[in-house]
Amino acid sequence: MAFEGLSDRLQDIFKKLRGKGKISEEDVKVAMREVRLALLEADVNYKVVKDFTTRVKDRAVGQEVLQSLTPGQQIVKIVYDEMTDLMGGAETKLNLGSRTPAVVMAVGLQGAGKTTTVSKLAKKLVKQGRRPLLVACDIYRPAAIKQLQVLGEQIGIPVFTMGQNNPVDIAKASLEYARSNNRDIVILDTAGRLHINAELMDELKQIKKVVNPDEILLVVDAMTGQDAVNVAESFNQELALTGVILTKLDGDTRGGAAISVKAVTGCPIKFVGMGEKMDALEVFYPDRMASRILGMGDVLSLVEKAQANIDEKKAREMERKIRQQEFTLEDFLEQMQQVRKMGPLEDLLGMIPGLGKQLKGMHTQIDEKEMVWVEAIIQSMTPEERRNPVIVNGSRKKRIARGSGTRVQDVNRLLKQFEESRKLMKQFADLGQKKGKRGMPPIKFPF
Repeated sequence: MAFEGLSDRLQDIFKKLRGKGKISEEDVKVAMREVRLALLEADVNYKVVKDFTTRVKDRAVGQEVLQSLTPGQQIVKIVYDEMTDLMGGAETKLNLGSRTPAVVMAVGLQGAGKTTTVSKLAKKLVKQGRRPLLVACDIYRPAAIKQLQVLGEQIGIPVFTMGQNNPVDIAKASLEYARSNNRDIVILDTAGRLHINAELMDELKQIKKVVNPDEILLVVDAMTGQDAVNVAESFNQELALTGVILTKLDGDTRGGAAISVKAVTGCPIKFVGMGEKMDALEVFYPDRMASRILGMGDVLSLVEKAQANIDEKKAREMERKIRQQEFTLEDFLEQMQQVRKMGPLEDLLGMIPGLGKQLKGMHTQIDEKEMVWVEAIIQSMTPEERRNPVIVNGSRKKRIARGSGTRVQDVNRLLKQFEESRKLMKQFADLGQKKGKRGMPPIKFPF
């Protein structure tokens, strides 16, 4: 998971400061030295690290901090503020202007995930009520056009192609096609190269001149670390980028590119890729990212994921069932499937303040494979058994275990934990009702 190493290091550093009733200027210097090393190890640009730690130190040695009753917390707040500013300060939205169609030009090196990313962006814009058109301008990479067509069909968005024609002509013709077919945004999937060269830049400049894009977004692989920042700097000098999309930020990346790119290039990060699925493109919020890096969670993003993936009407019906003890294994299976749509469970729990560090020792409790087994066990039951688990006797358990590829002990454990969870959820719901509040939402997993 991105920033995992950096997050652990920073939390350990600030834990030492919080444990002190009084903090001296020397304590601040020692802490900033450790912060500097942690950021450098996370592949943050050296100059960015130097400027960042200097600003934090200058603010942290002020009298209002050193004489504060909670100096450790004050310093964490300063680091949070400075890190948020470093990554852009606030969300930077797409600037699509007032003309129709608006034009978004995606650029980048080969292998950064550009074609997949433009498809994800198109799907995101559809959810906002827009009507995008994907345009295949990459005529060089084998199967690039076919890949875009397949992705377009998968998400229900048209793809404009002209085969192996000149990319500049393709881009120009796509605007007329968009106007004729009631498409209000054109997204150009341009060609990449294995490295930056004059031929690539000349082609991109010609496309830019012809279509006059509202947005020029660089798609860059976060896994490449400082190389990502160097690539962004080169593209920005040639094309005057309006923003950056970082892909693979969910992978085993140190995260230095996300922290450095705005400070080095001046280009804001607008989106980040957080997975392979077509809905795994997220708006980049500097303040939320800083909060996650410092182990403070990201409740807002968690709420947004829940709102996007969980049906509110079904949630209210589920709450009623819990209060009236009608919650069944069928309901539980549906709840589990809805939560799985939100992304890896470990990532979701990591958004809850205070849980990040604790997750290190919880891998067996939140194992995604265990969720698969639970799903298999429930799906191996008959509808009647799911609605009324009490009828599941010894012979039925053996049949269910065989059908799900598990053991009878696993079936017993699920049934026992489900019953315990159902009682607990009923207690929570009753407690919420007594206090005159909405009952608490269902606990999603019984293990």
